[in-house]
Amino acid sequence: TKPTQHSVQEFRRIGLTPNMLVCRSEKRLPHGLKQKLALSCDVEYDSIIDATDAKTIYEVPLKFLEDHILRPIAYQFRMDDFKPDMKEWRRLTKRIIEPIHSVEIAFVGKYASQESYKSLLEALIHAGAWSNAKVKIRWIDSEELNPNNIDEKLSDADGILVPGGFGERGIAGKMLAIRYARENKVVFHGICLGMQLSVIEFSRNVLGISDANSQEFDSETANPVIYLIDEFIDQNGTAQIRTHTSPLGGTMRLGEYECIISEGTKLRAAYGEEKVYERHRHRFEGNNKYIDQLKEKGLIVSGKSKGLMEAVELVDHPWFVAVQFHPEFTSRLQEPNKIILAFIENAIKAKQEK
Repeated sequence: TKPTQHSVQEFRRIGLTPNMLVCRSEKRLPHGLKQKLALSCDVEYDSIIDATDAKTIYEVPLKFLEDHILRPIAYQFRMDDFKPDMKEWRRLTKRIIEPIHSVEIAFVGKYASQESYKSLLEALIHAGAWSNAKVKIRWIDSEELNPNNIDEKLSDADGILVPGGFGERGIAGKMLAIRYARENKVVFHGICLGMQLSVIEFSRNVLGISDANSQEFDSETANPVIYLIDEFIDQNGTAQIRTHTSPLGGTMRLGEYECIISEGTKLRAAYGEEKVYERHRHRFEGNNKYIDQLKEKGLIVSGKSKGLMEAVELVDHPWFVAVQFHPEFTSRLQEPNKIILAFIENAIKAKQEK
């Protein structure tokens, strides 16, 4: 209890008087310890709240409620005591802890820290809860992926995910993974850079444009299937097509944009509606000049935003969908992003069929 007492003393020294103590602990606090904290810190006994270890972060609110955390909060704000309806939250949390199914996703990224993909990992947990499945992540460093080991690393994966990122490092391995998913009919989802690399890979290996590239990696490429446009949207709401002279400056597309989804596509089936709004964080865009060539060989643009390429998918594939936006940014436990949910559901389906 000493560190807690000293912390409270320091708070009071700067003019802050705590009304509640939320105490992090491996196990529940004994009655006597709670009493000691209440007396020494001048906090009501029922305002000493346990924050014990949980199997998932989504279990924490349920544990707080078991310790009646809302009672002292209601008292401090002069409110009537209240109890939220946590039935759905409890059901989803139970599915996270004790799922019926499991699915393994090959996560092909270049950043060593998992924290770099935190929001995406949480979105996969959300989708797993709704699918009643444990989403197992197989971490694959894209810099280490090569033709000699790709079968070993990807052959038994239920789905392949290529996330976003910036820079040229690791893109060769990511494109190998994309090609593997395309040729072997493995359920695939690409996000942001993952979509751009899907277009590049298809252009090189299916369209036969060997020098197809992104201006992010080669500013002088003769076939910029991914390029930097001068202005993302003009005053009439139409995408500009002039190339930019510098990759620096305020050229990044940030925030929420609408996406118009084509009927009869996998993207439309996932969202169930024609227009959705998703968030972006990128600088380069798919080049509309190549849309007809891509479509002729089977890679269609299934979503557009003010004329810009927002999503692509393979027609002759169980589920190969890549999007320019970041669906993970809008995912919540009680409202998972629909395209990530569709990705996990299709990976489960593929596993069951296999």
